[in-house]
Amino acid sequence: MPLTVLTDEDVNRILHSFTKDDILELQESLGDALHWYSTSEDGADCCSGFQPERTHLKRKDGSTTLFMPASGLTGQGVKVVNINATDESESASPGLPDLSRLSLDTQNSHGSSRSDLTTPQSATTTTTRSSISSIPASTNASVDSLATGQTSISSTADTSEAPKKPESSIRGSLTLLDNLGRTTGLINAEEVTAFRTALASTMLLKKRQSVHDVTVFGGGKQAYWHIRLALLLRGDEIHHLNIVTRSFDTARKCIMRLYDPLPNDPSYVNPLGEKYNSRAQKTILTPAHTEYQRLLKQYVRASNVIFCTTPSLTPLFPASYLINPEGRKKGRYIACIGSYKPHMVELDPEVLRYAVAPHHEHRHLHKRQKEGGAVIVDTVSGCLREAGEIIQAKLSPDQVVELGELLMLKREAEKQCAKGEKLEEGCNLQDDKGLKEWLTRGNVIFKCVGIGLMDVVVGNELVRMARARGIGTNIENF
Repeated sequence: MPLTVLTDEDVNRILHSFTKDDILELQESLGDALHWYSTSEDGADCCSGFQPERTHLKRKDGSTTLFMPASGLTGQGVKVVNINATDESESASPGLPDLSRLSLDTQNSHGSSRSDLTTPQSATTTTTRSSISSIPASTNASVDSLATGQTSISSTADTSEAPKKPESSIRGSLTLLDNLGRTTGLINAEEVTAFRTALASTMLLKKRQSVHDVTVFGGGKQAYWHIRLALLLRGDEIHHLNIVTRSFDTARKCIMRLYDPLPNDPSYVNPLGEKYNSRAQKTILTPAHTEYQRLLKQYVRASNVIFCTTPSLTPLFPASYLINPEGRKKGRYIACIGSYKPHMVELDPEVLRYAVAPHHEHRHLHKRQKEGGAVIVDTVSGCLREAGEIIQAKLSPDQVVELGELLMLKREAEKQCAKGEKLEEGCNLQDDKGLKEWLTRGNVIFKCVGIGLMDVVVGNELVRMARARGIGTNIENF
């Protein structure tokens, strides 16, 4: 049995070759594994009962090492990653203002704070793609016509720079073994971690009725892969893409990477295409903008999809943006994947409490808003123990449902719907019609802390493709 070793460059070559069909096929495989994880009996190797809990090791230098073992249907594996940060309290803060405690009476009719806001002096210029690096960091930049290499930038004259804080980095490796314990793969895990999380987060994106407006919090690897997969899966339908982050430069690099992810490979053909999603207006918003609060509220309210990818200690925006009468006019898909400890939180816990509250407690619900009565998670045990939003909202086990279980219910509903039968009541999802309505048009919240099984599934696929394409290093008889 050969051992396949994949460097970060090897992994990037494979991941960036994936087309829409490849992503859909991978999501099907991941969905099968998560289905077995959530619903199989204890006798199955990949059921939740066979998955060891991941271990945290806090190091003296402030970094955290995670050990994530997992058992799958066709093998096993363990991922070891180090989250490097000199000061966790700084690295875990997104640098975004804490607006979570704002109430309606502290905002004017436009959603801005009553504190004086200077009207920005705007200047609009048209530049080539390569000159985006010269844009001031304190901007709200609207990045248009990327496919043609032309960029329309609307920037403010505000020169107040958001405080720079050290970025946390995730480095490590994924070791794969077959059912006999023979090592089959050793993979650089830096890119795999971000990709497999986005792969899970966008599984529910495929069926959403509307994805016209997408807002992403963060500009790192997780944000990049969520954007890339969203564009691969639904790119023609996305009209606005808003990136909200503390660092304009990070967001700029994230967008530019969509164009040219492999600059050292002249033979590379980007599956996103030469004119990738030219209809979408791309906007970068940083806290340095003088009207940050007003624009943030505007973007969140307009969004059909929100991806939260920051290790935040405080909510990224007030709960009122979503749960007051104006915020309830549309259903949204919200994925929170950045926070991974009980004291971290991206989405205000009040939003989660509202989502799981009994329907009779929801007064004046907009007719287009649907509530599923549950928050979707990758792992119930992991989220109840580690997810700050779940913990701080004080949700009980019956108020969260695993993605694998939901997929099982959805598949069962589709089968029974084809037969004209009704799905049995369970998990607060009343019937096949109600389940479909919620998943396609309602308010769906997905919280992911990550499980090793996801890494094993994606890792095995990477090894298979690497061997088929002659990528990486093979060591015979390891």
